[in-house]
Amino acid sequence: MAFIGTFLSLLIEVLTWAIVIRALLSWFPISKDHPLVLVIMQITEPVLGPIRRVVPTLGFIDITPLLAIFLLQSFLKPLLSTMFPIF
Repeated sequence: MAFIGTFLSLLIEVLTWAIVIRALLSWFPISKDHPLVLVIMQITEPVLGPIRRVVPTLGFIDITPLLAIFLLQSFLKPLLSTMFPIF
C-alpha cells in the first residue's frame, strides 16, 4: 500500500513540474515540434485539456496551468495522503 501512495505522490509532483515547465515554455519562441515540447505536452494535456474546456481564457491569459497546479496540490495530494499514509 505504501508503494502505491508513494508512486501516486511522485506522479503528482512530476505532473506539477511538467505543468510549470509547459507554462514557462509558452513564454519562449520554441517550435511545437521540438521533442522536449512534444513530451511535455503529451504529459500535461490529459490534465490541462479537460480543465481548459471548462475554464474560459481571460483575454490572452490561460489560467488553466495555475488552476491545475492548485487542484493537484490543494485537493488531490491531501486526499492521497489520507488514503495512503506514506509515513
